[in-house]
Amino acid sequence: MKKLKALVLGKSAISLEDVEQVAVHGRKVSLAPAARAKITAAHRFLLKKARSGGTFYGINTGFGLLSNVRIDDADIEQLQVNLIRSHAVGVGAYLPDAQVRAMLLLRAWNLCQGHSGVAPATVERLLDFLNHGIHPLIPEQGSVGASGDLAPLSHLALPLIGEGHVRFSGKVMAGADALAKARLKPLRLGPKEGLALINGTQFMTAIGTLALLQAEQLCDSADLIGGMSVEAMRGTDAAFQPEIHQVRPHPGQIRTAKNLRAVLVSGGRSEIAMSHEDCGKVQDPYSLRCMPQVHGASRDALSFVRGVLEREVNSVTDNPLLFPSSGKILSGGNFHGQIVAIAMDVLSIAMAEIGSISEQRIEKLINPALSDLPAFLIRQGGLNSGFMIIQVAAASIVSENKTLCHPASVDSIPTSADKEDHVSMGAWAARKALRVTENVRRVLSMELLSAAQGIDLLRPLRSTKPVEQLHALTRKHAAYAENDRSYHEDLKRLECLLESPELKKLIQGVLK
Repeated sequence: MKKLKALVLGKSAISLEDVEQVAVHGRKVSLAPAARAKITAAHRFLLKKARSGGTFYGINTGFGLLSNVRIDDADIEQLQVNLIRSHAVGVGAYLPDAQVRAMLLLRAWNLCQGHSGVAPATVERLLDFLNHGIHPLIPEQGSVGASGDLAPLSHLALPLIGEGHVRFSGKVMAGADALAKARLKPLRLGPKEGLALINGTQFMTAIGTLALLQAEQLCDSADLIGGMSVEAMRGTDAAFQPEIHQVRPHPGQIRTAKNLRAVLVSGGRSEIAMSHEDCGKVQDPYSLRCMPQVHGASRDALSFVRGVLEREVNSVTDNPLLFPSSGKILSGGNFHGQIVAIAMDVLSIAMAEIGSISEQRIEKLINPALSDLPAFLIRQGGLNSGFMIIQVAAASIVSENKTLCHPASVDSIPTSADKEDHVSMGAWAARKALRVTENVRRVLSMELLSAAQGIDLLRPLRSTKPVEQLHALTRKHAAYAENDRSYHEDLKRLECLLESPELKKLIQGVLK
């Protein structure tokens, strides 16, 4: 991948693609002078207020139910350190580095906007972690998604003050050791800085952003693979003609139909299509014929999710918020993750449907009564079982997704002695949305292997250029099955292919 210029925080809003470039591809990050000026102005305003003798939540008070406890000025730093330590109670597996990097970026950008009151050095240290590759160990469980993602963000913050653990240079080590190796000093926290570091939606938003970007590419892949399945089953492209979709003009449906036409009629009808022009079939099964209506509905749902995340990554979600221009410090609830939680549940449902209809196309491909291909896509059936269990495995994943699609956002358990009496469960909503998306990638890899086998079984007939390109790319990673073999490694390689730049390049060339 071409080396990217550093992302400069403070020049303009950041995009979801910016998040991916920093999180996945290691793009460096710097701070614009305008952002530094905002941070400095808010920090000076906060210090002035703190010295005024007034009582301000999270600045010189306890937290939650303890917000009525006034803290002595001499204990302000200890208050912030104690907050981070006491809230770092996450459990479970540690997040992969890409998710941690997305969190670091989003936390830094949240603090850059001049409403949090932290010192410039605090934001700079978050950027140091990104640019040095210091990745805090953050357990995946422990957030209810209101008052923000407190537990995971506390684990992110601990190494900033020289505590906790990180991955650095390929090794797990104490946060203090990583700081020493990178020649960085532990932060000393001023008023509100601990609270500003852990109050927000950056855990659910980071995971949700990476899940959405994967989901969007998988929707394009599903159109391309689904088109190959149509050809392998000698289906018709009639259901994808524009007149049908113009009278039900949902954007996703129109786009999917256009994509399928690009796959199936690009450069003229294929030899496979022409070979069955006079067959007795009238209509194809829904899993073929209704791809625009099903894939399209998922596309429109993902469009909603994108809008939510684009706004959320550029929002300020800690509390209380500072407004230096009006002289106000206001307590509110921007840390509440309900909007993200609902969007993540929508993402789960949208992607589960892509997997569900894909599994049904696999079932049709292996069923000789519906495909007119050899049973289980193998010539010597009986001696060979062929692709029988590929469909079984796909069915198991689709069933798992149905369970994962139970909405997290409708749940709430009061916490913090009933002070936080409605929570979003957005962290779990995001985690399971990513899991559903990864499951769908596995199902689509199974359909890709099956559809490519179907095309081979129709040789010497040739398909359209896009289908042949996809077939050739598939065969680079998984050979035609003349006899039984374990397909486990084939599917692993095809899963990787579905995330790869080479498939993305093919998609961009075909689905213009």
